[in-house]
Parts: sequence; C-alpha cells; structure tokens
Amino acid sequence: MTAAKLLTEAAYYQGFKGVSAKPTYFSERRGAPVSVHTRIAPGPIRTYSNVLNPDIAVVLDDNLLEMVNVTANLKMGGLLVINTARTPDELGLRGPFSIATSDAFHSSQEAGLIVEGNVLISTSILGPFAAASDLVSLENIKRAISRKFKGPAMERNLAALDLAYRSTHIFRYEAPAVSAGA
Repeated sequence: MTAAKLLTEAAYYQGFKGVSAKPTYFSERRGAPVSVHTRIAPGPIRTYSNVLNPDIAVVLDDNLLEMVNVTANLKMGGLLVINTARTPDELGLRGPFSIATSDAFHSSQEAGLIVEGNVLISTSILGPFAAASDLVSLENIKRAISRKFKGPAMERNLAALDLAYRSTHIFRYEAPAVSAGA
C-alpha cells in the first residue's frame, strides 16, 4: 500500500489529475499478501472497482508467480515489474508484455531499509517501475518519498530507490510485424 500511495502522489506531481489506490487485504499483518489496484489518469477518476485489465502489474515477491497468474489479464504490450534476482526465463515468463526485473529486496537491504528485522521494499520497487515505464519519473517518485519520510528514513528510502533503479533489467516485448497481405 505504501508503494501505491507514493506512486499516486508522484503521478500527481507528474501532472495527472486522477489518481487512486484501492487495497484488498487478505490478512491484516505486516508482510501478508495484499492486492492494490492503482489508477492514474489525466482527468478525474470515477471508477473505484478493481482494475480488470491492467497496463502494468507489479509483483513484490516472485514466489507469488507460482500461486497467481499475474499476467492473465495484463494488456497486450503491457509491463510486468517484478522484485526478483532471477531472469524472466528462470521464472518461466513469456508473453506479449515487457518485463522489468530488479532485486528490490537486495537494494533495500543494502540501503539499510530494515524495520524490526524485516527488509522493506515499498520504495525500492518503484525504481524498476520508473526505469521501465514513462508514466512517472524517478524525480517525482523521489519528491513523494521526500515528503513522506524525513531524516535517516528518507535517506535510506531514497538510496534503496536509486539502487533498485540502477539494477533494473528490462526485457522489451516486440510485437510481431504485420504483413501487408494479412
């Protein structure tokens, strides 16, 4: 939820007037699965239901790929952002979408973004999001982080974001060429 809130704030700074983030909690405890449906639009948003066919899907734990088909409704030519140290081939991912991978866990750990023994990746996962999409700039994400956190917490969050951004691997989907006779 933290990542979604930061993303919507950064999108607002980017110039989007319609931003919303709607969570679905499966268990209310730190680290429990949560699904957040975020909408970003140039104008007002009047729909608050779950997003059925996302342009972008973000996966905070690559183990979820074994439990949920996160690409089932991803739009053709969409983007899948994954926190992982593995390649798309190692994850068994193929499809009509681009994939951005980054080990956000390692980036957060390296930046010291650890609370009560838990490595937090809510800000670092926004690094590969910014690197692979042209929706929201890294600078506006930094601006949102700087407004939410202060002092050492802000510095650790910004460091984790930068590390994840720089370590992002992007696998672009190339649509097959359409022949003139088709």
